[in-house]
Amino acid sequence: MSREAELRAWMSAGLNGDNIAYRRLLTTLSGNLRAYFRGRLARSGRSVEETEDLVQEALIAVHVRRHTYDPGRPLTPWMYAIARYKLIDYLRRTRSSMADYPIESAEEIIASDDNTTVESSLDLTKLLASLPERMRLAIQYVKIEGLSVAEAAARCEISESAVKVNVHRGLKALAASISRGKQA
Repeated sequence: MSREAELRAWMSAGLNGDNIAYRRLLTTLSGNLRAYFRGRLARSGRSVEETEDLVQEALIAVHVRRHTYDPGRPLTPWMYAIARYKLIDYLRRTRSSMADYPIESAEEIIASDDNTTVESSLDLTKLLASLPERMRLAIQYVKIEGLSVAEAAARCEISESAVKVNVHRGLKALAASISRGKQA
């Protein structure tokens, strides 16, 4: 069985409630996403340390948008489309200069009209509600609203280090929750 066929089978099984297959899918996709983001971040002059945040964001987006996947089509282009938009959003949110982004990737900059935004935000709200308040707020301020760590720390009235820890642990908890198939 080809890798693509295996990924599609795991996705289909996961959509039908097979948590083990879905966990395998997310684990495999995380490796693919990690390699994808490392390469793109390096080419845009960014630090490869930013990779893990992007991997977690993309996995969450894959989970939230899983209902939009058409099992009759290849999975990897669908997943990489999500990854591209997460990367572009991240670069914009972190105020990166798009002038540093390779010209061969210019089509990635075009915004998409995503009619599943409302459904996705409802799923994200449910996922975030399962987190302790400090983690939820840290993720909301830094990852969703695009505030700097310093700005989020001021709003939360905690240290910048605590914000970073809460974001990291919160994303890790969300990823674990997604891989277990549990939503609040």
